[in-house]
Amino acid sequence: MRDLTSLAGDAARLLKARGETVAVSESSTGGLISAALLAVPGASAYFLGGGVIYTRPARDHLLGVDFRDHPGMRSSSEPYAALAAATMRAKLSATWGLAETGAAGPSGNRYGDPAGHTCLAVSGPRAATRVLQTGLDDRENNMWLFTEHALALLVESLEAAA
Repeated sequence: MRDLTSLAGDAARLLKARGETVAVSESSTGGLISAALLAVPGASAYFLGGGVIYTRPARDHLLGVDFRDHPGMRSSSEPYAALAAATMRAKLSATWGLAETGAAGPSGNRYGDPAGHTCLAVSGPRAATRVLQTGLDDRENNMWLFTEHALALLVESLEAAA
């Protein structure tokens, strides 16, 4: 596992150097993505906010996404991760949106995805999505791995947009 402090630091350095900002929507990471970004000194220069969108009420009220407006969409999918990233980005007027939605474990989700499944997305000057399957049912380990891969996707997108 790559050091989260290093990944968050890389993201912070790139965001600050360009005067850009990020907003986060996360689910099965439980706030770890936001915590990693906020742990870097000077986070107020680039981190606008985030939410743990873990339940339907959170999705409805915090994110403001109604699945009736998006037929066929479901959580823990690339289209939903992309929508969550774009929505959080728009809500906070951020340069970048970052989203994670998955099943940390020890069991899978109601959609049939196994533990260790997550979808990640970045919205901004470059958009990207990624599916991660860890093959693990260890909830805590998956949460850290999901966080690592979300931060790595953000850094890759920032570097590609430079």
